[in-house]
Amino acid sequence: MEEWERVPSGVRERFGVRFGAQVAGWWDELPGLVGELAGRWGLEVVSAGGGGTSRVFRCVRGGAVVWLKLTPEPAIAREEAEALRRWAAVPSVVALLAADLPAGALLLADVRPGTTLRELGWSLPEVAALLRDLRVPGGPGADSVLRPLAHRVGFVFDLAERRGRTGLAEHRAAALELAASGPVGLVHGDLHPSNVLAGPGGRPVAIDPRPSWGDPDFDAVDWVLTGPGGLERRIADLAALVPGLSPERLHAWCRALAPLTG
Repeated sequence: MEEWERVPSGVRERFGVRFGAQVAGWWDELPGLVGELAGRWGLEVVSAGGGGTSRVFRCVRGGAVVWLKLTPEPAIAREEAEALRRWAAVPSVVALLAADLPAGALLLADVRPGTTLRELGWSLPEVAALLRDLRVPGGPGADSVLRPLAHRVGFVFDLAERRGRTGLAEHRAAALELAASGPVGLVHGDLHPSNVLAGPGGRPVAIDPRPSWGDPDFDAVDWVLTGPGGLERRIADLAALVPGLSPERLHAWCRALAPLTG
């Protein structure tokens, strides 16, 4: 067995909570799928890691590092691929190199140096530049697979409750009301400091979107809940740097989502 084929028990447990008992069959098939994709895309698999919805393999192709990302739920890959293609001209988002969507597979470019902003820290102007870049023109077309932001909101509250959180009903209702109103744009959906890497020249680069259509102000919440000064001051400062960002709606999003952060 190659080292990259070994899966820690904690990772299997997280996937079981997220996807159910049927994910066991996916684990059995994963080494063969990785081998098939590596042969098709000319990859040398070096190591493996990942989060709660995908297994990610560090690979080398033609001397360059690339990342093979696989999920047992192909819809997750389809949604991420659509968002990355819509952001293809945006240097502040990781590049999609190839995809096998029925297999739940994405091949992603490397981001160097790749340190997360959670490790590095960040400034509000840096975050504002990233949020501006993510606000691409256009809305959902007939061929879009992305769901409304309300679906993402429901998911994050459901997940929190499965993990034992209580007393969330009023916050859920407020978040769903916000999701059903306001502007409609492409939303990253999981934009926090661990999902933004330092790219070339120090440019922040977003990874791992859980995208939807809805209020782009949703993506600003994690960036104003902490930092110097009070919450209202941070919101006002960010709104002054991001055209279209509503201080009132961002404050309401912060109130609704505060129990889920941290």
